[in-house]
Amino acid sequence: MNILFIHQNFPGQFKHLAPALAARGDTCTALTLKVKEPAVWKGVRVLPYTLPARPGQNVHPWLVDLDTKVTRGEACWRAARALAQQGYEPDLILAHPGWGESMFLGDLWPNARVGLYCELYHEAEYPHLDFDPEFRAAEPEVQPLRIRLKNLNNHLHFPQADAGLSPTAFQADTFPPEFRRRITVAHDGIDTAWSAPDPDVTLQLKGFAPYTRDTEIITFINRNLEPYRGYHVFMRALPDLLRQRPNARVMIIGGNEVSYGSAPPNGKTWKQIFREEVADRISPEDWRRVHFIGRIPHDDFTRVLQISRVHVYLTYPFVLSWSLLEAMSCGAAIVASDTAPVREVVTHDQTGRLVDFFDRAALVRELCDLLEDADARARLGAAARRLMIDEYDLQQTCLPRQIAWVDGIMKTPRAS
Repeated sequence: MNILFIHQNFPGQFKHLAPALAARGDTCTALTLKVKEPAVWKGVRVLPYTLPARPGQNVHPWLVDLDTKVTRGEACWRAARALAQQGYEPDLILAHPGWGESMFLGDLWPNARVGLYCELYHEAEYPHLDFDPEFRAAEPEVQPLRIRLKNLNNHLHFPQADAGLSPTAFQADTFPPEFRRRITVAHDGIDTAWSAPDPDVTLQLKGFAPYTRDTEIITFINRNLEPYRGYHVFMRALPDLLRQRPNARVMIIGGNEVSYGSAPPNGKTWKQIFREEVADRISPEDWRRVHFIGRIPHDDFTRVLQISRVHVYLTYPFVLSWSLLEAMSCGAAIVASDTAPVREVVTHDQTGRLVDFFDRAALVRELCDLLEDADARARLGAAARRLMIDEYDLQQTCLPRQIAWVDGIMKTPRAS
C-alpha cells in the first residue's frame, strides 16, 4: 500500500517503522522539513517542503503556538497538494501531529486512513501543570486557559484520525477518553543487542583519560540540561555527593538549549545558572571530577552508559526519555525520580531505586548506598535489562507491535 509519513524531523519516531514497512513491500513516502532536496532513505522516498516567509503580524500571545502550527500545516498541505496533482494518493497517512503539519491532509485525501503518533496531550492541572513550584508562572490561574488553547492542534487532528500510537501508557493516558480508546501503546523500541552490558568497555573522550568500569562513574543525561529533566535538582545534590564519594567522577551529557518548559532568564543557559549556583560549594579539586560532555555520538553515548556505575534519571511528569531505557538495557543501576512516567519501567528496589523528585538528600543517600553495594547494583541492573529485553526490545516486541498497529488501521471501521 501507499504510506505517507509526516514528520518535521523525519524519521523521528518512525526511524524503525518506516524502513520496515518499505522492506516488506509498501511504497513509503515522507514529507519533511529536514531535507532540502528529494532523497531516498532506507527505501523511503523523502521529499522536502519549505515554510513560507511571512511578515510579522499581531497575534494574541496565547495563539502564537497555534499560529505556528497552522503555518506548518498550510505549507505541508501545499506540498502534499503538489503530490496529489501528480496523481499520488496514499492509502495511509502516518503523522506526528505535534507541529501541525498534518492538520489539513484529511481534506486533501478524505479516503486515506490516518494514524497519529500521540506523544502527549497537555493536561491543565497538577501534576502536569505547576509540578515544580520553583517555576510557577507569574499568573498561575492563566496557565489552564493557555494550555487548553495549546491543545487545539490535537483536537483539530482527532476527527480525521482512525487510530493513535503512544510509546507509554502514561503518555497515552493524557489524552481524552474519547480518543484514548483509539490509541495503542507500543514503545519505539530499544536495540537491546546494541545497548547491552560490556564488562570490558573502555571510554575515550577527547580531553579525558581512558575510563573503564574500574572507575566509579555516576552518569546524568538530558537532551538539554534543564529543569524539566531535573538538572537543577541534580546540580544542587552534587556538592554533597562529591564530598561523600571522593573517588567518584560525574559525567553529565546534554546540550545547552531548551527542549521543554520556559527559556532561562537573562540570556543565560540553565547549565550556567545552576552550575553558578553551586560553584562556591564545590572545591576546584572536586570540580575536576565533574565532566560536562555536551552532546556526543551514539557510539560514545552507549559506552558512557556501559561504564556507568549508577545512572541518575529525573523528570517531571512528562514524556519518558529513551536514555533511561537505554541505560536499563545496558544493565546500569538506576536511581530515578518517583514520578508517574518513570514508575512505568522502574519499580523501587526491583529494577532501580526511586526517590522523590525534590528530595536531594534522598537522591544522594540512594546513590551512595548503591555505590557501596555491588551486589545490589548487579541485581537491579540485571532486572532492568531483563525488563528491556522482555517488553521493550525493538526487533522482538516493539516493531512487530507497531507493524500490527499499521495493519490494524486498514482493517478497522472508519472513525466517525
